[in-house]
Amino acid sequence: MLSPRLASRYAKSLLDLAIERGQLETVYADMQYLRDLIRSSRDLAVMLKSPVISSEKKQAVINAITAGNIGELTLAFTRLLIAKHREGELVEIVPAFMTQYRQYKGIHIVKLTTAAPVSEAVKTSILSQVRSASANIQQIELETAVNPDLIGGFVLQTGDQLVDASVAYELKEIGRQFDKNDFIYKII
Repeated sequence: MLSPRLASRYAKSLLDLAIERGQLETVYADMQYLRDLIRSSRDLAVMLKSPVISSEKKQAVINAITAGNIGELTLAFTRLLIAKHREGELVEIVPAFMTQYRQYKGIHIVKLTTAAPVSEAVKTSILSQVRSASANIQQIELETAVNPDLIGGFVLQTGDQLVDASVAYELKEIGRQFDKNDFIYKII
């Protein structure tokens, strides 16, 4: 069973240990690697959560797929999780760690969704606009996505603020105005 509170505690412990040992950037890179592994392989996530597979086999699989790709601190952390039978929580611990890392570093996530892929120049321009609009947002991590349903334009989300400048949104707004009969005078 997934537990955000438990994942947050393990992530905080790993973050504190990485800071203490001066390996924060290395552990963050390891967590990105593990996130990508878990995202790309549903079988890995299922195997980690399986009570049928022994701890030794799980450790062997982790060792095999991460050999030379993650640091000793992260490997020791996965060993600890497996020894405590918490390896299934790794699926939640990884994003919890990444969130806490960003908070520690003051990095804000900006999500840009467009109807078609955009160039690096456009991304840079959008980031500079976000920085100039918010004085407290200087370090930004841009996440991009493509959603053809937007038809055109973009959706930009930073924190709890959302800017929907898509063609699909505008068409829905026009439809709502017609539904409310804003264009026809009501005769009473």
